[in-house]
Amino acid sequence: MAAAPPQTVLPSRPGRRLLRRAALWVLLLLCCLAVAALAWRWTENAATEKLRLAAAQRLDGYAVSLENLLSKYDFLPGTLELNKDVIALLQQPDDETLRAEVNAYLEQVNHLSKSTTIYIVNLQGVTQAASNWREPDSFVGDNVAFRPYVRDALRRTPGGFYGVGTTRGEPGYFFAHGIYHNGRMLGVATVKVNIEKLESGWMQGSDKVLLTDAHGVVFLSSEPEWKYRALAPLSPAVLQELEVSRQYFSHALLPLGIRELRKLDNGAAIVATPAPAARMRMLAQTRSLAPRKWQFVYLSDLAPVEASARNAFLFTWLSEALLLMLVLYARQRRRLGRQRQRARLDLQRAYDDLESMVAERTASLQQMTHNLSEENVVRRQAEQKLRQAQSELVQAGKMAVLGQMSAGITHELNQPLTALRTMSDNARVLIERGRLDEAKDNLLTISQLVARMGALTGQLRQFARKSDASVRPVAVAGAITAALFLVERRVEQERVNFRMSMQSPDVFALCDTNRLEQVLVNLFTNALDAMADSDPRQLTVSVSRSFQKAMIAVSDTGPGIPEAIRRHLFEPFFTTKPQGQGLGLGLAISEQIIREFGGRLLAEATTTGGARFIIELPIAEQETA
Repeated sequence: MAAAPPQTVLPSRPGRRLLRRAALWVLLLLCCLAVAALAWRWTENAATEKLRLAAAQRLDGYAVSLENLLSKYDFLPGTLELNKDVIALLQQPDDETLRAEVNAYLEQVNHLSKSTTIYIVNLQGVTQAASNWREPDSFVGDNVAFRPYVRDALRRTPGGFYGVGTTRGEPGYFFAHGIYHNGRMLGVATVKVNIEKLESGWMQGSDKVLLTDAHGVVFLSSEPEWKYRALAPLSPAVLQELEVSRQYFSHALLPLGIRELRKLDNGAAIVATPAPAARMRMLAQTRSLAPRKWQFVYLSDLAPVEASARNAFLFTWLSEALLLMLVLYARQRRRLGRQRQRARLDLQRAYDDLESMVAERTASLQQMTHNLSEENVVRRQAEQKLRQAQSELVQAGKMAVLGQMSAGITHELNQPLTALRTMSDNARVLIERGRLDEAKDNLLTISQLVARMGALTGQLRQFARKSDASVRPVAVAGAITAALFLVERRVEQERVNFRMSMQSPDVFALCDTNRLEQVLVNLFTNALDAMADSDPRQLTVSVSRSFQKAMIAVSDTGPGIPEAIRRHLFEPFFTTKPQGQGLGLGLAISEQIIREFGGRLLAEATTTGGARFIIELPIAEQETA
C-alpha cells in the first residue's frame, strides 16, 4: 500500500494577517530609518560645505596677509646697492672704517624697516657687514655660502628662503638680491624678516592652520607642537638636501601623522589628526602659494558638523515617530468608536446572559480547582519518584565504584585469608607440641587480621547501604578519611602524592555522611583518571571555613578543564571519557546531592594548570549523637 503524500500545512487566515501586519511594520520602520539617514547625510553635506566655504575665506585672508607682509620687504635688498659705502666696502673689504660706517647704516635701515637682520655678503659667501654688528654673535665674518638663497642670488636670481638661523636658532624669511656696480656683481644683500608673528592671528578655537614648504615640512602652525614636522615621511634625498642647507638646523623633522580618511569632490578631504587631538576628524583644505612653493593647510573641526547631522537624524526620527503615533491614535479612536457601538448593541444581550455566564464560570472554577488539586497530587508523586530514581542512581554509582574496587579488595582480603590459614595450622601444631606461648602469639595475630578484614568490610558495607535524605552535623575530616579509604589502593598503585590541609580540625557540615562520601569518592576517582598521564601526580584536599560555609576543595595536577567543557560539566550524560568508561552521571548526581544539602558544587581551573572542585556546605557547630 503506497504511503500518502505529505501535506503542506498553510498558516491560518489570522496567522497570514499577522505576518502581513509584521511585514508592513518592518517595511515602515525601514522607510523611517532611510528617511532619517537621508536627513543625516543631507545635513552633514550641507554643514560640511558651509564649513568649507567659511574656512576657504579664512584661508584666503591668511594668504593675503602673508603676501602683504613679505611684499613690504621684497624691494629692500635691491635698494642697498644704492649706498656708495656698501659698494666701496665690497671693493675694499679690508677698510675697517668703511665697515663700521656700513654697519651703522645697516643698523639704522633695519630699525626703520623693523626687519630682523640685514647683512652684506661678498662673492665668497662671507658676511662683510651686518645690522647686528654690536651683538656678541654678530653675523660679520660668518660664511653663509651654503644657504640656498645666497647661491641663488650669486647666480643672478633673487633668492627667497625660509629657515632657522644657525647662529641664534631664530627662524625667519631671507630675501637676497645681488649687488651690482657697472654691470658687475660685487656681492649679495640679505634681509631677514620674522613672519612668526602671523601665528598669533591663526588661533581659531579647535581649527588648525599650517604653512608648509615645498617638501611638506611645517614651519608655521597655530599648533606649536606641530612645527618642524613633516606631513609625510621625507625621502633620504630630501633629508640630505635639508642637512646640507641647514634649513631647519637641529630639528628632527619627524612625520606629523595626519591620516587621510576620505576625499571630497571639491578638493578637500576628511583627515584624522595626531595627538594631542588624537582621533579627531577634521576637514582639510589646502591653498598653494606658487611663487615660493609654499602651501597653506587649514583644518576645520568637524564636531559641529557631526552634531548637526545627529540632531537632524534625531529630529527626523522623532518627527516620524510623532506622525506615526498620531496616525495610530486616529485609527485607535475609530476602532474604539466602532467598539462602543458594538458594545451598546451587545449590552442588552449580555445583561440577559449574565446570570447563566456567572453560573457557568462558577462551575468552571470549581472544575479548575479540582483539576489543580489532581495535578498537585500528580506532581508530588512525580517528585517522589524523581527522588527515588535519584537515590537509585546514587546507589548505582556506589555499586559501580565497588565493582571497580573489586580487584583491589580481593587482593587486600586474599593476603589476610592466606595468613589466617597458615597461622591457624601453625597454632594447632604448636598446641599439640605443648608450645602454648607461641600458639597464643599466633592467635593474637589471627585476631588482628580478622579486625583488619572487619574494618575493610565495614567501610564497604557503610558505603554500599542506601542513605536517607535527612541531614545532620557531619565531621568533614571523617568523611574525607572514609572516602579516601575506598580509593587508597588505587592511590598507592598509581603513585599519587596525597596532601590534606585543614584550617581547623573540628569543621562540621550539615549533610548526610554516606552521600557526602559518595561525592568525595566521585571527585577523587575523576581526579585520578585525569592524572593518568600527568607528571607529577598530586591530589590535594583542603578544608576551611568561609562566611558560615564549610569549604572542601579537591585539586589535581591533571591537564585541567577548558572553559567550553566546564560550562557543561554538571549536565547529565555529559562526559569527556572514552565510550564505555563512563555515563556522564557522576558529577550531575554529585551536584544534585550537594544542592539538596543547601550547598553548591563548583569547578574552576588552577594556577598550575589542573582542575579544582569546591564543595560549599552549610556550617554546623558540633556533631550531634
